[in-house]
Amino acid sequence: MSWRASLAGMVLLGIVRLLTGAQARWHGCPPKAEQRIYFANHQSHADLVLIWAALPRSLRSITRPIAARDYWTASRFRQWITTAVFNAVYVERERKGEEDPLQPLIDALSSGDSLILFPEGTRGFDEDPQAFKSGLYNLARRFPDVVLVPTWIHNVQRVMPKGEVMPVPVLCSVTFGEPVVLGPQEERTEFLQRARAAVIALREV
Repeated sequence: MSWRASLAGMVLLGIVRLLTGAQARWHGCPPKAEQRIYFANHQSHADLVLIWAALPRSLRSITRPIAARDYWTASRFRQWITTAVFNAVYVERERKGEEDPLQPLIDALSSGDSLILFPEGTRGFDEDPQAFKSGLYNLARRFPDVVLVPTWIHNVQRVMPKGEVMPVPVLCSVTFGEPVVLGPQEERTEFLQRARAAVIALREV
């Protein structure tokens, strides 16, 4: 990371923590430098920023958020910050031809990176997450040694209410729960329902 990106990261971290607190709660899962997929509810474009800010520095450096290419490359600033500061993995929200939309994630995990993933695939507006798509299951099956950590983001949707231009200071937190393990013979639907339930359960923690 260049000194400019490092400085920008420090400034952004300070702003995020000033606005939200970015408190981390480790519930049955201590911060540990092991390869993980943090999978979370998704209600705001700020979700990946808040999880990134909540992680300790030692984990931020090895953890890459998943970012929708069409949104996060729409301006030069967004593209620069997600590339230089977050080292994000860009994904396409619409499948193009025969390309596997999971390939960028597979490449990152194969390289030893940890990931921040939103299994709903797109932002939801209800309190409960939408049904999880199959990507989390497929990655868990392909990378059985990667630790799957359910994650609940509290209040981030209130930081930038609909119609507001400037973010509103609101105390937010991120709860990291006990890892979920894919059973040897577990079916996709059963696993995804169980993973989603593990995320929702953290709302009350």
